[in-house]
Amino acid sequence: MDIAAAIIDLLGQRAASASICPSEVARALRPEPGDWRPLMQPVREAAAALAREDRIIITRKDERLDPDALGPGPVRLRRGPGFR
Repeated sequence: MDIAAAIIDLLGQRAASASICPSEVARALRPEPGDWRPLMQPVREAAAALAREDRIIITRKDERLDPDALGPGPVRLRRGPGFR
């Protein structure tokens, strides 16, 4: 299971200005009911790695977050300048 690839794939399916929730990635990887929650932290970690490469941007309430200091709370994932 390649979480980073799933993030890129889901973002690629949306409009360039759209965002996704990390839970959408977890649910896409484990569609069985209730089976996706253990993937939330690995999805956030993969998102942080992609953000360090500028492939995606992680936001909270339209504020860009430092991938090394996400903290708790909801985040959104968007295409970054190096998205591919």
